[in-house]
Amino acid sequence: MIVTFLGTGTSQGVPVIGCECPVCTSEDRKDKRLRSSIMVEHEGKRLVVDTGPDFRYQMLREKVKTLDAVIFTHEHKDHIAGLDDVRAFNYRQGRAMDIYAHPRVQEALRRDFHYAFAEKKHYGIPLLELHDIDKDHPFTAAGVEVQPIEVMHYMLPVLGFRFGDFSYITDGKTISPTEKAKLRGSKILVLNALQKTSHISHFTLEEAISLAQEIGAEQTYLTHISHVLGKHADVSTELPNGVALAYDGLKINF
Repeated sequence: MIVTFLGTGTSQGVPVIGCECPVCTSEDRKDKRLRSSIMVEHEGKRLVVDTGPDFRYQMLREKVKTLDAVIFTHEHKDHIAGLDDVRAFNYRQGRAMDIYAHPRVQEALRRDFHYAFAEKKHYGIPLLELHDIDKDHPFTAAGVEVQPIEVMHYMLPVLGFRFGDFSYITDGKTISPTEKAKLRGSKILVLNALQKTSHISHFTLEEAISLAQEIGAEQTYLTHISHVLGKHADVSTELPNGVALAYDGLKINF
């Protein structure tokens, strides 16, 4: 199984429009962060978790020619806005794209991409086949068994996902003991770490490190990073063993 970090930035991406802070003006490519998303490849099939505004460019950058499924964590724009661009895969593969999402998220997709679900469909719209996700039931997407894990993004339930020994959590602030138990035994864990100061709906760097140490994965990567966290090179020196900042284009083979 190969996991590629398509994007590791927060909702605004890094650099932020108009910002001249040291991170946004950094020449280090690891400080250039598209909106958060991953791609999972297994036995010749591919799925993507979230299609943010940068989805098209992410697919071009990674030279992806086929895609079997999309799984959504939640309905915020930085996680769904690029869905229209699955049209390219519809054309190439001659079928609708399998979309896995909680029913609440499906409502948002039907609203934001209403033309894809209209009774009279215009030529060239994305073709989408919706499938329900229930946090209490594993499902199979693109031939991979997926275990949903619910975290709270302030008051909004967000789904993370476990693929075998790999667990991916984004946009989390709190997690119940029941859902936390689903993470135990992961060899590779991904957690959001927005910034160092307190935030109402995201783990801080300290909170993410604390949870990583509690779960005890062999390696934890941090994602959904804002420009105020600091430069990749500087923050990396502050992290304990077994915890690292993810960056766009990072590939994990396990």
